[in-house]
Order: sequence, then C-alpha cells, then structure tokens
Amino acid sequence: MNYENDVYIDDSSLDLEWLDQASLAIKYGKHWAECKEKFTQAEEKIKLVRSELMRDVNTDPDECLGAGVKPTGPNIESYYRNHKDHIAAKDDWVKLGFEMNVAEIAYKEISYTRKAALENLVKLHGQQYFAGPSIPRDINEEREMKQKKVNTGIGSKMKRTNK
Repeated sequence: MNYENDVYIDDSSLDLEWLDQASLAIKYGKHWAECKEKFTQAEEKIKLVRSELMRDVNTDPDECLGAGVKPTGPNIESYYRNHKDHIAAKDDWVKLGFEMNVAEIAYKEISYTRKAALENLVKLHGQQYFAGPSIPRDINEEREMKQKKVNTGIGSKMKRTNK
C-alpha cells in the first residue's frame, strides 16, 4: 500500500481518477478488513496463551509459582501477565492495533476525502477553472500508460541487489 501515491489526484486527468476511485476504495477497504481480522486473531491468541498459562499453574503450582506459593487469583494473574509468551502476544496485539488504525484512516481518507476532492475538482472543471486540452485524448491509452508507470515503479522496488 502506498497511501501517498494513491491519494494524489492528477487534476489534468479527472476522468481517469474517477475511473480508478472505486477500485482504490475497495483495495483500501479490503486492506482494513484484513488488518481487523489479524487484530481479532491476536486478541484470541492472548486469551489462548492466558488460558494455557493458567492451566499450567493449576496443574503444577510449585513448578510455576515456586514451592509453597498458593495458586490464588492474584498469584496466577501475576504469573501469566509476566510470562514471556503473554508479553509477546500483547506486543503483537498492540502493533496490529496500530496497523489496523492506520489502515482505517487510509481507507476513510481514500473513500471519503479523496472522493469529495474529486467531486470538487470536477465542479471547478465544469466552471472552466482549468484550461482543457487542445486535442481530444484516448482515455484507454492514457490509462494503460499510467498502469505501466505504476508497474515499472513496483518492479524497480522489487529488484534486489547482490552483495
């Protein structure tokens, strides 16, 4: 996802921008949904880790808590909250929560703010605010050129250098 690139509006190609708006909104919507799914799975992992650690304490309290320490609620909670597996699961959950929030912001900006900007630019164009092209252009050809440019940029980022 390249939000900075996708949010850009080429005011000389408003027709092409409108053609791409819906697919762009769907792309960011799917990304947000995937982030939400990962976040929910991370929440469930925390619960699973906590349950496993609590089971371990109840099965062998001397091994987990130390000899002579009773498995009371606070002792069990202290054990699982300080366990490395629980801490790692919580860290993953926090990171995925951040990623989900950023994805939601990007989705809403693309879906609503960019769309509103396009609508306003079209209104300005209708009022002849922008100078139009002097010759008609082939929209399909322009769209193909734009896609080739995007593909070239992606291809150059994927090339790896040998050390």
